[in-house]
Amino acid sequence: MTTGAVLPAKHQVLQACRGEMHESNPMLRCAHELTTLHERRLSAGPESLGEIDALRASLIHDIDRWITTQLPPAHGAAHVHTETVGAVIDRLAQFTANAYAALASSSEWDLWDAWQRLAELAVGYDDLAAEVCAGVRRLPGAS
Repeated sequence: MTTGAVLPAKHQVLQACRGEMHESNPMLRCAHELTTLHERRLSAGPESLGEIDALRASLIHDIDRWITTQLPPAHGAAHVHTETVGAVIDRLAQFTANAYAALASSSEWDLWDAWQRLAELAVGYDDLAAEVCAGVRRLPGAS
């Protein structure tokens, strides 16, 4: 499924989370940076978590601000989604970091669970992107 000209498709977001840099697309650049922060968070001590989370919050805000300038207005009867695209991208970044960390796990269940969660959220992102681009779903805080 393609998401239109505004929001990247799930495969592009996942590529950014896996390390492919996209300097020309602010959302993909932020997805890459969020994954890096989540990777750091997995091994960081408690003294570093506040700084990492502040950087994450800033990137989430950057994604949401960019999205609001790119999206067409939603239809008046459009349902509100429960979270912003920035929050979804942050979770995709987290699930990507967790899935790659699970490769080193001795538990086959942990590995399967991590990759399953990532795949399901990626499909959910693609559906959300298609709906907001079509104007049939709106994001929290958007008019």
